[in-house]
Formats: sequence, C-alpha cells, structure tokens
Amino acid sequence: MKRLIAFCTALIVLFSTYSTVSAAPLFKDVEDTYSAKAELDFLASKGIIKGDPTKNFDVNKEITRLEAAEMIIKSLGIETTNPPAIIFTDITPDHTSYPIIATIVDEGIMKTDENGAFNPDAPFTRGESAVFLVRAYDLKGTVKTPFVDVLADYWVSESINILQANKIATGYADNTYKPLANITKVDFAIQLARTLNPDFRKVPTTPIPEAVSCEKPSKTKKVKVNVQVTSLWHTPGIDRAVDLASIKTPVDISKWTKSMNLKQKWWLVDKTDTQALFGDEVVVLQKSGKWTKIAIKDQYVPYQKEGYPGWVPSSHLYETTTDTTNCSIAIVNAKSTTLYSDKNKKNKYIDISYTTILPVVKEDGEWLHVITPQNGVKYLPKKDAKVHKNYASVPKPTQKDIVNSAKMFLGLPYLWAGTSAFGFDCSGIIYSVYKNHGIVIPRDSFYQATKGTPVAKNDLQPGDLVFFAGNRGKGKVYHVGLYIGEGKMLHAPNSSDKVKIESISAGVYKTNYSGARRYLK
Repeated sequence: MKRLIAFCTALIVLFSTYSTVSAAPLFKDVEDTYSAKAELDFLASKGIIKGDPTKNFDVNKEITRLEAAEMIIKSLGIETTNPPAIIFTDITPDHTSYPIIATIVDEGIMKTDENGAFNPDAPFTRGESAVFLVRAYDLKGTVKTPFVDVLADYWVSESINILQANKIATGYADNTYKPLANITKVDFAIQLARTLNPDFRKVPTTPIPEAVSCEKPSKTKKVKVNVQVTSLWHTPGIDRAVDLASIKTPVDISKWTKSMNLKQKWWLVDKTDTQALFGDEVVVLQKSGKWTKIAIKDQYVPYQKEGYPGWVPSSHLYETTTDTTNCSIAIVNAKSTTLYSDKNKKNKYIDISYTTILPVVKEDGEWLHVITPQNGVKYLPKKDAKVHKNYASVPKPTQKDIVNSAKMFLGLPYLWAGTSAFGFDCSGIIYSVYKNHGIVIPRDSFYQATKGTPVAKNDLQPGDLVFFAGNRGKGKVYHVGLYIGEGKMLHAPNSSDKVKIESISAGVYKTNYSGARRYLK
C-alpha cells in the first residue's frame, strides 16, 4: 500500500508538470538531436535523473543495480528517511545508499543473491530490468507474438512479455530481445520513461538496429555446465557429507579438495569418473530425481558416442538457446581466474579454471566481455586468457608450450577424476593442457594410449605421453605421464601425492613402462 499510494501521488505530479522537451543539452552526450532526448528530459524534469551539460550521462554504459534502484525509488516517490532494518552481507547500515537499497528490497522490487548480498555496483540484464519494472509498477498484459529469443521457460519471460504488451520494451530488428545482455543506462531510462508516461509509447518506434554482436537466438537448445566445475559420479546420490562443496550450487572445488583427508580422497576412486568445466557443452542422457546423467562432448570414450558419461546434480546445468558459434572464444591460460559482474572488481561472479572456454562478445581495454550460460555478460581479465576466432584457429603448440604449461601445476595436489586446475588426476592434467592448446585428446590414460602415433622409448621427445601398465607393462594401462626430456616425466601420481617430475626409468615406472604416444605433429 505504501508503494501504491506513493506511486499514484507521483503520477499526479508527473503528468501535471511535464510539458515539452527542453531546448538545451541535457548532458554532453545527450544533445538536442539525441534520439532519446525527450525521455531523458522527462526523467530530469521530475528529479529522477539530474542533468548536467558539463558531464556525460554515459548512455551506452551498463547501468548498475544501485543506479536503477535510485531511479525507481525516486519515480515512486517513496520516503527513505526511515529505512527498514535489513541485514546485507555486503552493505552496512552506515553505507551512503543503505536507505535506497533497504527500501527497494523491502518493497520486493529487487532482491539479494543467495549469499544475502545486494551487489550495488553490478550491472544487470535486459531480462532482469523487465522484472524490476513489472514488480515496481505492477504492470499487466499479454502478448500473442513474443520476441523469438524469449522462451516460455525463462524466469524473466513473463515480465518481458508484459513490457512488450505495453509497448515499453523494444526489440531488435530481427525480433530478438537479448534477455541475457546487460542493459545500458539509456535503454533503462527509456523503459522507465515509457512506464511512467504512456505518451512515449504512442510515438512510432523503430526497432533497435541489429546490435553488432556475435550471439543470436536459436531454436536448438544446448545444455551447458553452469558451475565452476562439476564432477561426474558413477552412481547418483552416493556423495558423502564431505562432498557437499562439490555438489551444492554454487560449487567450491577448492574448499572440497582441502576439506578431505587422505582416506576420503582415496574413497573417490571408481566413485567419480571425470569433470566438466564452466561453459562446457554436454548432452543429457537420463534424469533421476535431482540428478542428471550427461555426456561431455569433448571427452572421448569408445562406448558412448555422445562423450564421457556420468551423473551430476541437475542444478549444475543450464539449458540455453543462445547461439554463440559466430563469437570468438577466450581460453583461460592462467591457473585460475575470476569472472566479475563489474569492471571495478567489487562483485565477484565465479572463480574458473585453466582451460575454461567462453564466448567473447567484446574486448575492452583490460577486460574481455564473455557470455555465461545463464547470467549474460561477465568480465574476464584479458591477461588471464587468450582469444581466438574459434577453437579450430588455435595455433598448434610447440613441445615447449606443452611442457611449460604443465609445469605451472607442479605441487598441485592430486584429485581422482580431476580435470581442473583445482585438482588433476594423471590423465586429466595432460588432457587439459593439450585442450588448452587446441588439441583434444582422449580423457583417460588407457584411451590416450590407443590414439596418436606410437613412439619408441629411445625416440621420445618432450610433449610425448608415456604409459605404464600392470604385468610389467604388458597389462592394462593404469597411468600416464608427460615426457619433458632427459628421461623425466611430469605426472600426477595418486591421491597421496602431488604433481611432480620423476624419472621414467626408476622403480615401478621402469618395471611397468608400456609405451608412448605422440600427439604433436
């Protein structure tokens, strides 16, 4: 009721005082000829934004949650001098903007994340913008022909359709809305002005020209990993209490590996089979309760044409219809890095591993704008990744490239089934290093030993894979190392050890040596 009374009062004031567009620059980048000058003049005349012809409005800059919250609260005319007492994990009551933030959360217009943080400096998507406006102004409506990329099962779809029905939302020339793209300051301002003043909806609108963007809608659905790393279990639901950090959403693989004692690490043998990284495309094979059996497309096994199979929590996956095949790609080549929700590094989105591959929509100074499976564009430090037109264009590595990349992980504790920089197994580290350099090899050691080119022991070169098998090298392959020269290999031995360098001609490795394969041309 507080919001409704304030909004009705605000509307009376809005429409009783607004008349014409001012004939003066509102901001340095909003002159009289600017296409949205009327909408911005309207917001300025009501005190929702403050014009200053000596400064830029930054029309194409992504608007933050706090900036949007301030505009909404001002437009609603809600008093904030006595804000409700709300506990945030990232904002204290003495924060300058606490009254605005607490009020908009109390009104149910914006909400905190799963950790209780408001993230005031984070941008938000065009889809989220629709949700905020619908909640704030209690908008209603239906549309018969929705935007082609706004699917019924998106959580933001109903709100986007309501904006579309009220002629508040304008799509692109190809009838897309791009719900996962972050909204700019001017686009939010236009939508807010149209929400408050229906006259702006009556003006014939031209669809936004097709954005210079590589992503596009698709009728084909793809399923992608939506956590930093997901472990594939041989059987669903056998996880222990100590495995919670690897099962929950979001995942914290570092916490998981550090929390296990040696016995608990050894228990994983034959319980987990492999891992998939954030953004990896997978195929759904089967569902059972809260678990989904998937196949990882980039991990070869001869018995499953779709890829390496295993069970993961369903919450670790996200189904998307965004086609990014025309986007360049960023391959993380640091041991690990962080995706941010803003370029000020105030809002961390997720930590990601070496060899995580994400589509790039823009390069901007020290940042790469990358597309996440579910939450639109996030920011990746450019120094931590290499950008290529596509995976096929990744230049093939030298022997030195492979060896030096593997050496980054010396001292990293072993993790059974691990394929991430938070913990590798023997074949996982080699699979990851080669994939990082544009070469996809089989995932497991006994399949790695069947591909590539056979190499005699006296012809070994750095970058070759050396294998070890039971029965004095004549049985099934159980271990692999990366040959680095001078009779030595880099390898991840077992759960009680770390990535290290050892001789291939000492102890059990001399006894069980079974052969070598070369994957470098």
